[in-house]
Amino acid sequence: MAYIKTRDGTDLFVKDWGSGRPVILLHGWPLSADSWDAQAMALAEAGFRAIAYDRRGFGRSAQPWNGYDYDTLSDDLADVMKETGADSDATVVGFSMGGGEVARYMSRHNGRGLIAAGLVSSVVPYMLQADDNPKGVPAAKIEQIKDGIKKDRAHFFRRTFMPQFFGVGYITSPVSDEVLDMATAIALMAGLKPTLACADAFSKTDFRPDLPAFRVPTLIIHGTSDQTVPIGTSAHAAAKGIADAQLVEYDGEPHGLNVTASDRLTRDLLTFMGR
Repeated sequence: MAYIKTRDGTDLFVKDWGSGRPVILLHGWPLSADSWDAQAMALAEAGFRAIAYDRRGFGRSAQPWNGYDYDTLSDDLADVMKETGADSDATVVGFSMGGGEVARYMSRHNGRGLIAAGLVSSVVPYMLQADDNPKGVPAAKIEQIKDGIKKDRAHFFRRTFMPQFFGVGYITSPVSDEVLDMATAIALMAGLKPTLACADAFSKTDFRPDLPAFRVPTLIIHGTSDQTVPIGTSAHAAAKGIADAQLVEYDGEPHGLNVTASDRLTRDLLTFMGR
């Protein structure tokens, strides 16, 4: 199945690998389902059914003008699960922005069909700095990101965002230039409107009220050196607010640990799901 149509008529590109108990993988901003390829392949080879799809506006999915709020995005997740038949005994894992879809699905759709969840480098529960969230990211930084995208998004993603995403330093780098080029190319597949709208959505949506809706075992993985989504305001807070949560910190890893610690992430996901 290459595409499914959501309840509002948006076409979403779906990758469906393997057979067995389903695992739905939600990608981060501003990437696509391809960012999960290493884990999806390993899951399929281990006897799971790995389903990853391009969020509306990104990758190979349609780019409608509307629908970049988390209520709609969680409805998209529900539609993918229904249309692929992966709506029972399923695990859902959200990376970065994708963690928000997991949280909103739990509250808006009562976690229907799920037996476990994962939050990897996730924005949950609340990314924006506020009086009651002092460790969050300042609103001015989000606006700087949006300004950089509007001015020259190719340059911004390749020279500013992706190096930080993968923890590239002045002297050493955990990834090759080719990885940075590939990630930038994937980011540029997204439309300008969804790129900007989703930046607002993941940075400004408060998921703290959604946390009590997590009623399944939840694995939380986050890098201690994440400069994109700081661990203090995300994983630490999520672990406190989710009743059955297991927090695993990756010492020294950046936001893009799905690449920099790919093998470890794969092992931890398989262990969590009982393989």
